[in-house]
Amino acid sequence: MSHSFWSHARTLLAGALITLALVAGIALGPHLGFTAGSRAPIWTERPMDVAPAPVSAPNWVQLARELKPAVVNVSTKRVEGGAEMRSPFGQGDPFEQFFKQFGDQPQRSVRSMGSGFIINPNGHIITNNHVVEGATEIMVKLSDGRELSAKVIGRDPKTDIALLKVEATGLPTIALGDSTEIKVGEPVMAIGNPFGLEQTVTTGIVSATGRVIGQGPYDDFIQTDASINPGNSGGPLINARGQAVGINAAIFSQSGGSVGIGFAIPSNQAKTVVTQLAENGHVSRSWLGVSIQPLTPDLAKSFGISDTKGALVSAVTDDSPAMKAGIKAGDVITGFDGKKVAGAETLPRMVAETPAGRQVPVTVMRDGKTMQLEVRVAKLDESDQQMAAETGEKGKLGVMVEPVTAAIAKELGLKDARGVVVRRVEDGSPAASAGIKPGDVILEVDRQPVKDVAGLKGLIAKHAKGTPMVVLLHREEGTLYVVV
Repeated sequence: MSHSFWSHARTLLAGALITLALVAGIALGPHLGFTAGSRAPIWTERPMDVAPAPVSAPNWVQLARELKPAVVNVSTKRVEGGAEMRSPFGQGDPFEQFFKQFGDQPQRSVRSMGSGFIINPNGHIITNNHVVEGATEIMVKLSDGRELSAKVIGRDPKTDIALLKVEATGLPTIALGDSTEIKVGEPVMAIGNPFGLEQTVTTGIVSATGRVIGQGPYDDFIQTDASINPGNSGGPLINARGQAVGINAAIFSQSGGSVGIGFAIPSNQAKTVVTQLAENGHVSRSWLGVSIQPLTPDLAKSFGISDTKGALVSAVTDDSPAMKAGIKAGDVITGFDGKKVAGAETLPRMVAETPAGRQVPVTVMRDGKTMQLEVRVAKLDESDQQMAAETGEKGKLGVMVEPVTAAIAKELGLKDARGVVVRRVEDGSPAASAGIKPGDVILEVDRQPVKDVAGLKGLIAKHAKGTPMVVLLHREEGTLYVVV
């Protein structure tokens, strides 16, 4: 509905929907990880007026009374362009010219609402980036009824965090707690403005931590069953001590309403991001320069590794910190800066949290052997295009291929003419089961380079029957290992 106050955009995840809890615009934003600045934090470090409560018996009545005044309603106005109307009968219809002249709908103002909370008495407010993104006007309504114009100090779409400022002093605040201390099963309380219903309080428990919901490289969400609905976005998730341990950001829903699965950005993520937003208006991240993918059991077996812990490097960017350190495609990164890499989803956060220019030890598994390398991480320029961690004759794979000529390499954006390009994949073939698609370029088979069609045939012929075949593909702007 073009004039509806509630417009919902949903993202499929695991057969259901992850939906950002934002009135008048439900869409997922992600995520973390940076180096805090040297200045004193701009947020309240401990509750000022709230007495600590035992985790086992939180006094929700007292906490709600004390903390609700620090939760605000964030109202925004956006200007959206009207859709271009076209004839339903396509080109050549006699009324097509009429539609071109008179069918365009005018621009219109769209209002939406979310939540936020005050983190210092001088008017700094945390909310979600998706609450204020694209807004031409932002108004903040305080609990005492005042409505103040808000200025965006900085936004970080990659973590879905925004920092606002209103001109006021002596405001009530909510302290940011330590999200690393939260435990699954711990009671929590959400405060916000679901569906525009101001100062709504819901309670529940922490259902899980470290959730990756597919929204970016820094996913590290807290999952809770405290009811979170559209309009809760940007509001605090409170622990039993009266501290904000999360920023409510998304829900898992097929209907757009709460089904008891909500997600909050951890407060420790917010601290590092907010510090940089306050100082610079933007966030700087560190960069390693690798494309990674999860290590599946089949891949682990093929690479001679006993478990699936670590991140498999599928590509290394030219002239990157990783390349300079000697990291290669096919390496499995199992340790970074003295910490274990549990999986592919944890490495980006580790790198992002590392100060640019710092040299750190990296543990990799290569050809079944453990190696220690030293890498000096660099500052990531947003213009840098890191390779995404995406991953003649019919051979045993079930594909039709042809050599990569100079023209094909240019067409596919390849740096050089190597490998063979897949033109057709036979239905039900081993290649189809492995996810190989037309347009993929086969670069390696069993860690050996593929030079041409004959080379591919030879490598397939040499492969031991009954064992997994490891194939390295180039797809779009990245590379990907698959097991056939």
